[in-house]
Amino acid sequence: MVHGTWRDGFAEVRDVLAANLESGLDVGASVAVYLDGEPAVDVWGGYEDAARTRPWRRDTVTTVWSVTKTMTALCALILADRGALRLDAPVARYWPEFAAAGKDGVEVRHLLGHTAGLPDWDEPLAVEDLYDWDKATALLARQAPWWTPGTASGYHALTQGYLVGEVVRRVCGRSIGTFFAEEVAGPLGADFHLTLGPEQDHRFAPIIPRERSASAAAPPPPVPLRTIVTPEDSWRAGWRRAEIPAVAGYGNARSVAAVQSVLAGGGAAGGRRLLSEAGARATLSVQADGVDLVLGAPLRFGVGYGLNSTDIDLLPNPDTCWWDGWGGSVVVADLDARMCVAYVMNRMRAREYVIGDRRGTSVIAAAYRALGTR
Repeated sequence: MVHGTWRDGFAEVRDVLAANLESGLDVGASVAVYLDGEPAVDVWGGYEDAARTRPWRRDTVTTVWSVTKTMTALCALILADRGALRLDAPVARYWPEFAAAGKDGVEVRHLLGHTAGLPDWDEPLAVEDLYDWDKATALLARQAPWWTPGTASGYHALTQGYLVGEVVRRVCGRSIGTFFAEEVAGPLGADFHLTLGPEQDHRFAPIIPRERSASAAAPPPPVPLRTIVTPEDSWRAGWRRAEIPAVAGYGNARSVAAVQSVLAGGGAAGGRRLLSEAGARATLSVQADGVDLVLGAPLRFGVGYGLNSTDIDLLPNPDTCWWDGWGGSVVVADLDARMCVAYVMNRMRAREYVIGDRRGTSVIAAAYRALGTR
């Protein structure tokens, strides 16, 4: 059921994916491990559909939900490393309208660290409103923060992509999707996309929603969100054509790892340098460390990524950043081990936005064992 390649010593990573597929935990999935910017594991298997009629292929792509945020963040880090953007500058320097309603002191790093106090729109948006970039960003520019910016994190589940993406657009004159395609995915040869055109639909594996049960209901967060998105929304053609760069990215484990191995490699991967060493390490600057106001869970945020902390015993090295996506996809970039691990699947299981789905954690643990660090 599993296809692909792996280096000597990494067979256990392949075996973990095979076990997840054979047990029925996964329907279709892919796993990749990159070391020093080069692939050590690239495996995939299972099926693209819930009926298990279409095999998951080498070039199958699916929605990775919030793993997309790591792609958006990398774009901002690149611009900052070039000197075109300052992470500690007010957002209004680049986006003047954003200064409204007391936001003149909100800094770019607050957007990337989920501390800007704009986790949602004051009035909930319909899914179709998310396709309208100008509307979504103009509303955010006009509204007041929900708490004092910089004092605490509150997960900007949908809004972060618009906020960071609009700053990128104001700085370089290109949409976040275009910038990512031209400056990141293109140079790296990575098959990851912030929009998916109709010519790609034949290889798109729709997300399979998790089983719903009353016992799975989570307690309400301290700050509840108002704009509701369902897994089924990602099945819409309009969703795939729009730029929703916090949650609507499309790829597989190979493409996720190919991009994020830039951080693990100190700014370079696959023979291409996108960041300086200092630019890559900028993500490790702590922006918030405590219970997140939206997720209600303890999180340590850096610049655009979650950081290692005492609440995560899976990651052995301190200079490690990560994020996961709704339902289970996850990426880890370890700057100490110069290793990037990615797991991407189509069957949603976990509710949490923290490392906890045992499918992904088992992959990560196997990769570290292959290095001899677990």
